[in-house]
Amino acid sequence: MISPTTRGDPTNPLRWTCKSTRQLATELRNQGFEVGASTVRELLSEQGYSLQANRKTREGNQHPDRNAQFEHINSRVKARKRLGEPAISVDTKKKEKLGNMSNGGREHEPKGRPRETTTHDFLDKKKGKAVPYGVYDIHRNEAVVLVGISHDTAEFAVAAIRLWWMRLGKKHYPSSKRLLITADSGGSNASRNRLWKLELQRLADKTGLIIEVCHYPPGTSKWNKIEHRLFCHITRNWRGVPLETREIVVSSIGNTRTTTGLEVHAWLDEKTYNKGIKVPNKDLSECIIKRNKFHGDWNYEIHPRKTG
Repeated sequence: MISPTTRGDPTNPLRWTCKSTRQLATELRNQGFEVGASTVRELLSEQGYSLQANRKTREGNQHPDRNAQFEHINSRVKARKRLGEPAISVDTKKKEKLGNMSNGGREHEPKGRPRETTTHDFLDKKKGKAVPYGVYDIHRNEAVVLVGISHDTAEFAVAAIRLWWMRLGKKHYPSSKRLLITADSGGSNASRNRLWKLELQRLADKTGLIIEVCHYPPGTSKWNKIEHRLFCHITRNWRGVPLETREIVVSSIGNTRTTTGLEVHAWLDEKTYNKGIKVPNKDLSECIIKRNKFHGDWNYEIHPRKTG
């Protein structure tokens, strides 16, 4: 009854989705055995079975150059560190609805007096949402999070990177002429996002930096360092706390710390970023983009344009 060969058989009355010990015992009794749920539990244990949840491990079809790209990113990060130049990991954290809504996790409260929240987590149009975009300094274990209120766009993403450079990067790397960005292949910082490249060109023009970008292969976003060095700690820091206002979101993010010395700075960005901005071919052609010989779609440099 628990053989893998019958788990997906739709004609079997005992489906794999409902194999509790009580249901197994009921099925055995229907077959003439005298047995209870506790005995079934012991029999399963003796045969090496235990309760198992699904595990997210399969990433679908893996790109043939997946590992080679990981090695390329690793070598580029090491090169920047060796030369005392910055390398950052960037991404957007999950958007959060603002209001008295339940948040995952538990916090200590007086016994029998849990914090009361709204029954439904519908978007409150008056309070809106928070859109956190993170910039994590890989060498220094330090991060900037820009909390937006409108949309996650390429313009917003580069605004966060610009803020990091002006507030922290320029101070920590005063003589650097290069900046390495590691990012996912999708979203506001997608490898095919034309506005992303145009905004990075404008950043390069403003700062004089050569901006090198390395994208993680599709379907491998969880390997992006910002996910497990920053975002997971932010989520833990506001567990069980309703994110009622923008100020609470910014404060919670800015107070995130770890025993390994992570330092986080957070700012609110109340500018409205519009979706659907089209980049004409002429504007893109004027960008100075130098593609790497290895997967130029994932790895490229944007050089500052000479002005005057």
